[in-house]
Amino acid sequence: MAEQSPLKSLSFLFHFFFSITLLSSAAQSRLTTDFYAKSCPRFHDIVRDTISSKQITNPTTAPAVIRLFFHDCFSNGCDASVLVSSTAFNVAERDSSINLSLPGDGFDVIVRAKTALELACPNTVSCSDIISVATRDLLITVGGPYYDVFLGRRDSRISKASLLSDLLPLPSMPISKLITQFENRGFSVQEMVALSGAHSIGFSHCKEFVGRVARNNTGYNPRFAVALKKACSNYPRDPTISVFNDIMTPNKFDNMYYQNMGKGLGLLESDHGLFSDPRTRPFVDLYARDQDRFFKDFARAMQKLSLYGVQTGRRGEIRRRCDAIN
Repeated sequence: MAEQSPLKSLSFLFHFFFSITLLSSAAQSRLTTDFYAKSCPRFHDIVRDTISSKQITNPTTAPAVIRLFFHDCFSNGCDASVLVSSTAFNVAERDSSINLSLPGDGFDVIVRAKTALELACPNTVSCSDIISVATRDLLITVGGPYYDVFLGRRDSRISKASLLSDLLPLPSMPISKLITQFENRGFSVQEMVALSGAHSIGFSHCKEFVGRVARNNTGYNPRFAVALKKACSNYPRDPTISVFNDIMTPNKFDNMYYQNMGKGLGLLESDHGLFSDPRTRPFVDLYARDQDRFFKDFARAMQKLSLYGVQTGRRGEIRRRCDAIN
């Protein structure tokens, strides 16, 4: 692959860091890291205790919450709209086709944290703040990096499945469309590749990759392809069958996800696309050899995502229950 010119690289870095600085300034003007210091001083302790207890008994909680966080924030902003249940008069986001596979552990731990917080600090903490902090804290429990979470979000008063049309990435999407989706939200190609590292933990259902496995010459390690076919052999009768996104260190947040790609051990269509596309491959290679760099970039991108489309002040509300609009 041809090397980028120093001028282009400098331009990219300037744009990247300028956008981060601009975002941080905007965040600090609306949100603060100590937002609940006086109104709910045990906020962080309560969230931490709740997620720790849940993660110990259900190790799938961390990837479940990370995925819930992404589906909430990336679509229409971090407003907890994905938590709202449908009613006889409205089909909510969580019942859209793309959200039906969101694991129940993610919803459950947020409800538990909200219940505990309502007892300690009634009508004070938003569900969207709980998701953002729980995601960061769960990442740490599985070995991921720390980053500051700005607080003061309000919860959305709207949650409609019809508003999600083509807003969330699919594992089968071509890289060009994924890049466009991220760029439309102000995220660079590098940030997209870094955020894809969330696949370091968690699992995917067979329906998301069996088609590619069935085709020949698709970039899978031959032995891995055989193992996947065997693991998913009963998939038509049991659609809940799934496989770890990272078969090497499935419960540890690290850079093995990127290393796997070069060995033919990438699971999803998007994984193979990241490795084969010249726009994304340099960052895959970078993170495969430098975990510290991956952690720094992932933390920065997650913080940026947690600030996307937030509602503050009178624009939203503090829900009494995370699954229902007041």
